[in-house]
Amino acid sequence: MSRLFSTRPGDDGLPGPERRLAVLALILGTTMAVVDTTMVNLALPSIAADLGVAPARAVWVTNLFQVACAAFLLVFAALSELVSRRRLYVAGLVVFAIAALGSALSRSLETLLVFRTLQGVAAAATLSIGPSLYRSIFPSRLLGSALGLSSLVVATGYAMGPALGGVVLSVASWPWLFALPVPLALGAVGLAWKALPRETGRRGGFDGPGAVLAMTMLASFFWAMDRAGDGGSLPEALAGLAASLIAGVGFVARQRRAPHPLLPLSIFRSPRFSLAVLASGLVFVGHGLAFVALSFLYQQGMGFTPLETAWLFTPWPLTIMLVGPLAGRLADRVNPSLLSSAGIALLMAGLASLAWLDAEAGVLDCLWRTALCGLGFGLYQPPNNRELMASVPAERSANASGVMSTTRTVGQSLGVALVGACLAAGVPIQATLWAGMAATLLAMLASLGRVGLAGEAMRARRRAAAERVQ
Repeated sequence: MSRLFSTRPGDDGLPGPERRLAVLALILGTTMAVVDTTMVNLALPSIAADLGVAPARAVWVTNLFQVACAAFLLVFAALSELVSRRRLYVAGLVVFAIAALGSALSRSLETLLVFRTLQGVAAAATLSIGPSLYRSIFPSRLLGSALGLSSLVVATGYAMGPALGGVVLSVASWPWLFALPVPLALGAVGLAWKALPRETGRRGGFDGPGAVLAMTMLASFFWAMDRAGDGGSLPEALAGLAASLIAGVGFVARQRRAPHPLLPLSIFRSPRFSLAVLASGLVFVGHGLAFVALSFLYQQGMGFTPLETAWLFTPWPLTIMLVGPLAGRLADRVNPSLLSSAGIALLMAGLASLAWLDAEAGVLDCLWRTALCGLGFGLYQPPNNRELMASVPAERSANASGVMSTTRTVGQSLGVALVGACLAAGVPIQATLWAGMAATLLAMLASLGRVGLAGEAMRARRRAAAERVQ
């Protein structure tokens, strides 16, 4: 860990000692957003009962947060170029804290939904630019290690969220789940304002029409995925997809002629970037699909209780916590595309082994298979994220970060919707896991397609580093 804060001649990014507080601010902000999401899922039955609403309506406490967050990812990534990433990140933390407090004080579902939507918007402000801030804080030679640390933070949040939520709900009511992130957010505000890199915003206009089209495209897509995931409302799902497609076509057309495009399409000319984005989206389809499918498989197919099911999931994030930082460090030294391809292969093997589970399988049978998935995912993600971020010019880091976050959320949402559609059609739950494995197979083909390019880029980086030293 100490090497992350070492300084060498020719390093870009912040000086070694200044990186510590900056990273701590990012860790607090990411942990706050991830833990909040996973904790609140556990409280939905309690919220429904306390507010006197149907469980189906209480689900919107989570859904609106996700839709709002997804809709604003690309918008905030572009806006950060005007106002600076530091100001946008701090503003996101402040609004998140205010909205969290408002959620805790809400006494009607309608009020709670308003504040949860605001929380989703605030979370988008931090999550959209988080990876690009790692690139500006750390020198290029440590980018893989830095993104490995980021994956560790996210995995830790996913692992501790349900457990922390369960502990809080065992001794207090659900509003305390929303109040819990408030001091964390306020602490992160002070650190972020002091330690994050100071930047000068670019001059020029903001692509307002592009922003409206991007929000419409993403919000409609997530609405459609939610409707499809319900196993019904097919007309609504198709209408949402149609609206998303129309807005998407308009968005691309707008970006081609906008003087200051929200998302410069030129970044997709890099095969390394485009293939990293494609691999990421397909892997997250399998990831989102597996987490929902396994919940049904463990409880309905194998008879485990909800609490037992939660524990059966823990090897996945725990393995990522162990492997992710190591994979990120290796990605600074070894061809990252080879590493991510190997990780996808292990994830495929894990999903296939889970698909072969039968009703008589025991706890250990489930645990090692889930751990294998976590091993593969942990080995894949930091190297792939390194490739995605390093394959674009530094001035496009915020745009690349927004694309990364959007791809992740779109992939996960599509995976969840596929499970809902398969269940509605009467398809066996194991078949959905095979579909997830098929998605990861396509991801591996995309990852292997950029191995040569990644190797060439690594050799060029080493030559440049040697010249700087001389």
